Amino acid sequence: MGSDLAPLGLIAGSRLLPFVFAREARRQGRRVVAAAFEGETDPALAGEVDEIEWLRVGQLGKMIRALADRGARECVMLGQIAPKNLFDLRPDLRAMGVMLRLKRRNAHTLFGAIAEELEKDGVRLVEALPWLQPWIPAKGFAAGPVPTPEEREDVAYGLGLAREIARLEIGQSVVVKRGTALAVEGFEGTDACLERGGKLAGKDGGAVAVKVAKAGHDMRFDIPCIGPRTVETCAASGVRVLAVEAGRSLLLERDAVERLARERGVSVVAHDGSDAVTSSGS
Repeated sequence: MGSDLAPLGLIAGSRLLPFVFAREARRQGRRVVAAAFEGETDPALAGEVDEIEWLRVGQLGKMIRALADRGARECVMLGQIAPKNLFDLRPDLRAMGVMLRLKRRNAHTLFGAIAEELEKDGVRLVEALPWLQPWIPAKGFAAGPVPTPEEREDVAYGLGLAREIARLEIGQSVVVKRGTALAVEGFEGTDACLERGGKLAGKDGGAVAVKVAKAGHDMRFDIPCIGPRTVETCAASGVRVLAVEAGRSLLLERDAVERLARERGVSVVAHDGSDAVTSSGS
């Protein structure tokens, strides 16, 4: 992991994940220096890290200097940036150079190019998973109602679809019902996919959602993640089962997820691909 004396860099987007990482890394005795984005990162993150630099999306040079000048030799990238801001960004010269040399502009190529720029200044982008193990559900995790045999079949069907769209770098999630694909995640993100798929399931609901990481997925750039908000979205949208990959997904606020799953009647399960879903309930 590098020297214990060197601070860890955190490129922080929105939502809870940057907080989870910062708290765990500091609990393990590491200093955390963050590069945060105006209008995206929760300002409260400033109270969870040792140092923080605020910048606009697109200020790549400033972001790299913020980490390198503070002594970070490793950094992680966590949280989300609103898709509209990726298109509305005002790139600095360094970011413009990156954009001009990219033939394809998807998450893998863009973040891969950012990793290369960081390396030029002596900062290595690494996976955050070593600091997030308590939040990774293993096979056997299940909350809420036990899925029916029909729902288990839909999970197996959705798993194949989700892996294929992930391979094509379209998205990571699908919503299905009775062997029919209702929604495929695109640029709009998981929550919007759940809402759209749930609506198409009809008044009776009963949709099944599956979220995966593609084969060979680079966990430095993106970790499939669910939390209480995801369960609430499923419940409000008529999605009855939410399945994630065991060992390759993050489950935030586990106690709240388990409570909401019971209260809202949403089955939340982890699978490893060897079968459709786990067989236990909670």
